Amino acid sequence: MRILVTGTAGFVGAALTERLLARSDEVYGIDNHNDYYDPSLKEARLARFNQHPAYTHLRADLADAVAVNQAFETFKPQRVVNLAAQAGVRYSLKNPQAYVQSNLVGFTNILEACRHHQAEHLVYASSSSVYGANRKLPFAVDDPVDHPVSIYAASKKANELMAHTYSHLFGLPTTGLRFFTVYGPWGRPDMSPMLFADRISKGEPIDVFNFGNHSRDFTYIDDIVEGVIRTLDHPAQPDPAYDAERPNPGSSNAPYRVYNIGNDQPVQLLRFIELMEQNLDRTVEKRLLPMQPGDVPDTWADVSALRRDVGYAPSTSIEEGVKRFVSWYREYHGLS
Repeated sequence: MRILVTGTAGFVGAALTERLLARSDEVYGIDNHNDYYDPSLKEARLARFNQHPAYTHLRADLADAVAVNQAFETFKPQRVVNLAAQAGVRYSLKNPQAYVQSNLVGFTNILEACRHHQAEHLVYASSSSVYGANRKLPFAVDDPVDHPVSIYAASKKANELMAHTYSHLFGLPTTGLRFFTVYGPWGRPDMSPMLFADRISKGEPIDVFNFGNHSRDFTYIDDIVEGVIRTLDHPAQPDPAYDAERPNPGSSNAPYRVYNIGNDQPVQLLRFIELMEQNLDRTVEKRLLPMQPGDVPDTWADVSALRRDVGYAPSTSIEEGVKRFVSWYREYHGLS
């Protein structure tokens, strides 16, 4: 298939692109290479497949509607995966405009391009952050998500609402995937796994928020990519069981779906740090601090809907995943 992927220099986007190329799809990638974190890591990810004969790369911002439309006009994608976004919960408190431009304006441009160029299916990244102040665990897609606690989360919930509107008005099949704490080789340096690895390897103390009482549904990158591909290959359909008098937030009488994509195995943050220490052969001082604004205490994905509909089955244990991540980290940074 011809698949347009946004965010191909990003963590999930690069890993997904490699898998799509390996199965002989043709991929058109868009990324703006912004400096939210070290662009050299983005360039290194991209270098793994940038010369592949079935890959085309465009350096552009999704907020540039002309560039987005020209990409669709040139490539004529059958399916689209939108992973480009301004990420980060804490940064959204400092620079909300970046989230408006990327996650709202940029996503609208993707929806419009999919509509006018008759895309067969749009899969897009949402986030576990949409569950916000919810405390019922595990988080399920039929739970209400009306109380976001960060601007980032609000922008991702807005994406789901916008996607539903396009599915309803124009029959565009859309599927939103709520990612739960993705980690693994080539991961983002602003996320806790890379931050912890940096500090542990340097013997520097680490900040542990919520006094170490956080738990997270850490999900290994290979499991995430497998779930994205399975979803991409199953375009959303109207839910025949949808009841407008008792609406299910995860489906619709339009071709619209939202799924959790996680490991369904929450891990205490202190246990994750312990595994990092074991694999790096070092211990670290832990500075226990209060919970930060915008954070949530726990995440846990109910992935039963994704299991049912596409056969999603995460298989990487936290022990194996941390081992693989640290092995890559040592190699990438030239550590013995």
